[in-house]
Amino acid sequence: MRKRSSKIGGQAVIEGVMMRGERSIATAVRLEEGGIAVESRYIKPAKDKNVLFRIPIIRGVLNFFGSMVTGIKTLMRSGEVFGDEEGEPSKFEKWLAKTFKVDIYSVVMFISVLLGVALAVGLFVFLPLLCRNGVEALIPQESQGSVGVNIGLNFLEGVIRLIIFILYIFLTSLMKDIRRTYMYHGAEHKTISAYENELPLEVKSVQTMSTYHDRCGTTFMVLVMIIGVLVLSVCDLELICGLADDWAPNRVVKFLADLGWRLLLMLPIMGISYEVLKFLAKFDNALVRALKFPGKLMQKLTTREPDDSMVEVAIAAFTTVMAMDADPNLPELSFDTNELYTNVRKKLESMVEDKADVDWMICHVTGKKRSELDRLTYIRHSKVELLEEMARRRQAGEPLWQIIGNADFYGYEIDIDRNVLCPRPETEELVHEALKVINEESSVLDLCTGSGCIAVVVAGKTGARVTASDISEKALDMARHNAQKHKLEDKIVFVKSDMFADIEGKFDVIISNPPYIPSADIDGLQREVKDFEPRTALDGGDDGLNYCRTIAKEAASHLNEGGRIFLEVGIGQAQAVADMLTDFKVTTTNDMQGIERIVCGVKK
Repeated sequence: MRKRSSKIGGQAVIEGVMMRGERSIATAVRLEEGGIAVESRYIKPAKDKNVLFRIPIIRGVLNFFGSMVTGIKTLMRSGEVFGDEEGEPSKFEKWLAKTFKVDIYSVVMFISVLLGVALAVGLFVFLPLLCRNGVEALIPQESQGSVGVNIGLNFLEGVIRLIIFILYIFLTSLMKDIRRTYMYHGAEHKTISAYENELPLEVKSVQTMSTYHDRCGTTFMVLVMIIGVLVLSVCDLELICGLADDWAPNRVVKFLADLGWRLLLMLPIMGISYEVLKFLAKFDNALVRALKFPGKLMQKLTTREPDDSMVEVAIAAFTTVMAMDADPNLPELSFDTNELYTNVRKKLESMVEDKADVDWMICHVTGKKRSELDRLTYIRHSKVELLEEMARRRQAGEPLWQIIGNADFYGYEIDIDRNVLCPRPETEELVHEALKVINEESSVLDLCTGSGCIAVVVAGKTGARVTASDISEKALDMARHNAQKHKLEDKIVFVKSDMFADIEGKFDVIISNPPYIPSADIDGLQREVKDFEPRTALDGGDDGLNYCRTIAKEAASHLNEGGRIFLEVGIGQAQAVADMLTDFKVTTTNDMQGIERIVCGVKK
């Protein structure tokens, strides 16, 4: 005997459970990675619905179709959580979506409902009627059409329908995925029963309950089948409508009329079954238990003992509904479902001018290679929100790689933020020249290290000992992070220093990408540079050569005999910097555009 009543009911969905209360619905599903996702929304309470929902029989029909629509939507919605990003819709689904301007999932849902209704009509109406007519054909002509024969045939048809229903449930229970759904069905029943018996909603307590529950939809369907046998037995089309035996011009017309009649009768049958189920739920005695027994037997097929993880999911859905029913101010929750890739991309391209930027953002968020983007069909909603935020930042002028948070530099992924410059191709050329003379025994000074990209590549490629310096503590924090990211913290020493001020010792190689842009030129730079990259890493003074003069003046004293220096300079600055390096034998190297950008020197 239940200790307290509950109006919360539910159903099993794909890898989860839906619970429905008086004012809310919550669906919880077990994610592939092991967590639980919950989606919830508020619904109109029964007392606020149309007066038809309070009229006996009619309310049963309306509730049946309402529950069916909600159930299908919930089932499809739970399925979206497990959608494959590269899953391909059929050509027919794509055509429907394009023609009627609807989402692919709406198309899939429509087709699924259509096929489900067709299967139900075929199995439970068409096939039993076909069998009935087959048996009728075996009866002598003179006996056909009599009231007694028709009632008997209709009764037989109902029995056949019930047998098909039982076989259908049994056969589906043999399928692995359906069997798991039946286990979640059991978890739903156990959770509701635990609450009604005033047990704590904990896995251990819930697992002590039975998988049977009075208010199960299975019991309702059994009642529909049994009451259907009785109603259809006496409500013969010819008898009710007073038609002659030979009213139909041929067997096909008669068959279709009988089919339509049975579908029409399903409405009052469902209404009557609903009222019977509500009536039986009010009592608990031997007679009522006997009437409920067929439904209880069927629940042996539609429920299975759940494991603990399934019970956790059912509890999550149940407690969410309880909380929302009690507090209408709680926020609704949403699943992280899929959105159509083509729609997402179209929106992003309307926000970001460069399509290549869109490609790289999608690659970053989805983890796909650029060559794999054509195979994408869906993108998770949470990823779409992230992409839209990235697009807004790019629209505002923020550099792409700063938005992404990293950039490739000489084969190494270097993390960046607004405190450091984004590594550039000409700096890779600087490193390329330096690597020609650096080996494991070399000692190297990376002056003005910034993100640490030069230090990381030099240490990673050669095993050399590197000292990386910068005046910015925030830049040094990022450089340390990148060294740790590539497990090179033991190879690189970081020093906060204004150029050579706090640098001790001598080195075999000094390599630097110092600030070299003239102060007056900075405001004319691209917005993504002047507004989003640190000015201290750009501004080289009036002529852009302030830091190069310091290096030219002090570098030799910090180099061993035969030591080398490698500098990246601005366009048109190479010769001026070369002239400053009087203590060095100097050469210059062109970048990939044929412009002198790398100055190399050997200590005299």
